[in-house]
Amino acid sequence: MTTTHGPVLPIWSCGGCAAPWPCATRRQQLRAEFDGAAVSLGLYLGAQLVRASADLHWLPAGVLHRRFLGWLR
Repeated sequence: MTTTHGPVLPIWSCGGCAAPWPCATRRQQLRAEFDGAAVSLGLYLGAQLVRASADLHWLPAGVLHRRFLGWLR
């Protein structure tokens, strides 16, 4: 799926709406893309969290965790 809601690095904002990535639209898209594959979605977002933590090192780990993984519950 092609989307304008990809991350703008190294600030990890959304290229489509400028919200922190993953934005609400991208979250919906990711849920649809990974429908029936919740573990794969978690692994993908975990990898993105690791990448983002290097760029956003000043943000508390809990903030990044909630942003990248907390919405999966």
